[in-house]
Amino acid sequence: MRVGTVREIKNHEYRVGLTPESARELVANGHEVWVEKSAGLGIGAADSAYAAAGAKIIDTAAEIFAGCEMVVKVKEPQAVERAMLREGQILYTYLHLAPDPEQTADLVKSGVTAIAYETVTGPGNSLPLLKPMSQVAGRMSVQAGATALEKAHGGRGVLLGGVPGVMPGKVAVIGGGVVGFNAAQMAVGLGADVTILDRSPDVLERLGIYFEARAKTRIASTANLAESVADADLVIGAVLIPGAAAPKLVTREMLGTMKPGAVLVDVAIDQGGCFETSRATTHAEPTFMVDGIVHYCVANMPGAVARTSTYALNNVTLPHALAIANLGWKQALANDPHLANGLNVHAGQITYEAVATELGYDYTSLKTVLG
Repeated sequence: MRVGTVREIKNHEYRVGLTPESARELVANGHEVWVEKSAGLGIGAADSAYAAAGAKIIDTAAEIFAGCEMVVKVKEPQAVERAMLREGQILYTYLHLAPDPEQTADLVKSGVTAIAYETVTGPGNSLPLLKPMSQVAGRMSVQAGATALEKAHGGRGVLLGGVPGVMPGKVAVIGGGVVGFNAAQMAVGLGADVTILDRSPDVLERLGIYFEARAKTRIASTANLAESVADADLVIGAVLIPGAAAPKLVTREMLGTMKPGAVLVDVAIDQGGCFETSRATTHAEPTFMVDGIVHYCVANMPGAVARTSTYALNNVTLPHALAIANLGWKQALANDPHLANGLNVHAGQITYEAVATELGYDYTSLKTVLG
């Protein structure tokens, strides 16, 4: 199979779909790899490194979209890229379709077979292709929030760890999954006063055992959520419903109860955000103010630490890429029900139920597609 990767064009996105090492693995398995010129520069991978791995350097993304059977990316295809997708082509990347009707419509129209990293599953309903970026985003959310709390960035002027004789800042983490756990680890490490909220008693028990007295846990009832948000200097939204739009847990009304200059960091923004007042931002302009509250809603947070993120991502995406290339998408999905859960769009049909429900499409089951 001819497999291609292109330079990411989303604002301040420096990751790349394939590292030189991943390209080498695909070539070793008998496949042809095309890499757009300069695609790896954001992670310090020169074209010469890809060429040494056996890849062919291609001048433009258009040539790769036209000539490759499978395109491996990191972020969802932008409008100009979606226009180059074609029927029968395999797209393997993050998609986050539920809050993005325009992208969904374009993918349906293109006839592409689109496999989304974020809905590929693992044992125990885990999301192994989402996990490394959730780990990165969770850890980054605290350092981004700490920066936004600085007075020069519109924040309250609070140091999360405090200093001797001055109380530390208060951090509320909404959601105790991978993002929330990693955010709490970082906040606790800085010496902040940390509260983690989740709806699952089992999750709270696990977190309580891990953090002991270093962080508090609360059930995420409406009353507890409102109280914790009002008391916090920094609120981190870390909720996830796989494939579906995030629930709006922090309302605009709640902003009126918060301290002026407090910060909201919405890590769920890829799935539409879990704060009512959220809207996606970029690394170029990461924050905005609503009712005196700083909002940080960058939709590709891990792109800022591109080298770490790319290698962490390739560790988990490459095995599936090899399976798809070696067997073809249909056989690879038939062999692996976890990979099959990644299929979101095929030949003009929506094949992931949460996306179909959210955006009003008819749902076509995997059983029907795999036939």
